[in-house]
Amino acid sequence: MAAAGVSYFVGRESNSLYGETWNGVQTGVFQHGHHFNDIPPISPYVNPGDKTSGIIPKISPFPPGKKGEGDKKIQAYCFRLCLTKNEGNKVAISKPDGYDPYQYELLGRIYQVGGKETFAKFDPIPNLKTDVNNHGPFSSDNIGMNYDYPEASYERRKEIYEEHKKYQQGLIYFTATDLRVPPDIRNEMKKWGLAKDEFKDNGNWPYLLYVREARRMIGQYVMTDKDILGERKVPQSIGMGSYTMDSHNVQRYITRKHTVQNEGDIGVHPPKPYKIALGSILPKEKECKNLIVPVAVSASHIAFGSIRMEPVFMILGQSAAIIASIAVKNNLEINKIKYSLIKKELLKENQKI
Repeated sequence: MAAAGVSYFVGRESNSLYGETWNGVQTGVFQHGHHFNDIPPISPYVNPGDKTSGIIPKISPFPPGKKGEGDKKIQAYCFRLCLTKNEGNKVAISKPDGYDPYQYELLGRIYQVGGKETFAKFDPIPNLKTDVNNHGPFSSDNIGMNYDYPEASYERRKEIYEEHKKYQQGLIYFTATDLRVPPDIRNEMKKWGLAKDEFKDNGNWPYLLYVREARRMIGQYVMTDKDILGERKVPQSIGMGSYTMDSHNVQRYITRKHTVQNEGDIGVHPPKPYKIALGSILPKEKECKNLIVPVAVSASHIAFGSIRMEPVFMILGQSAAIIASIAVKNNLEINKIKYSLIKKELLKENQKI
């Protein structure tokens, strides 16, 4: 898409751009548990309470921005680790090269005031394994460290991959060994390790960083929160979605009260399944005539938060393939295919529109 010269957007649009409610900066909105409201306030400063002493790691020194305004920041990435307690299939996560426990000073302070959400998203999967995801105010999401990923070179993206890997390895090692971590949590973390039979040629570490969002096309139709919430009629449906408009945290900042807070974590449920427009997977005709984009779809940041689920990508992939096959069989530019023919073929293949 980018190489073809098609228009795209990176970051969060302002609410005013498309008349949305849930886009842009979302200070003061706390819809999941991934914030600092459920524990006593934590100072962001090296010497707690002394703003002249400097800021501890993993906190931005910049203000978060005004609610509803756009920015170029990206929701956090992480690795979805496959861990196990099975002693016969476990590889311990050792101290990573260059490990610095001070990088987890904020997590140490969270534990000291009673935070205990470490294992809330160690979701069980078959064969005594887990699919681990971010949970709580400080977890596997490496907040603020991915902003340049979408436009970066392959070399820079590799650096970001390695930085996230080092962060997450250090996170587990810190949790299992640092004396500021409560003993019950330390002892539980020591029981976990990477699955020996997964990712065997990559040190048992996932091949892919979880890139939740990067470039998004600006196509013939831009899906917005109005479409997800059923507040406007979606034209020329090619499939459906239903998941929550979901964004992970985008930044961690210092509040006016000189405490730590996260921003960007959103979870807004659509009232019912919604249609996805044909125009959201097609570039503008003047930009490209033979490209279909079923993943980096034409959607605002917050609408993409719902569309970005794997089942929806499967749905859009099927529809994209059907549209492509029509174009090839009839020697037509994609934009010249009538929707009535697309709809007929989708329904013939049992697609739900």
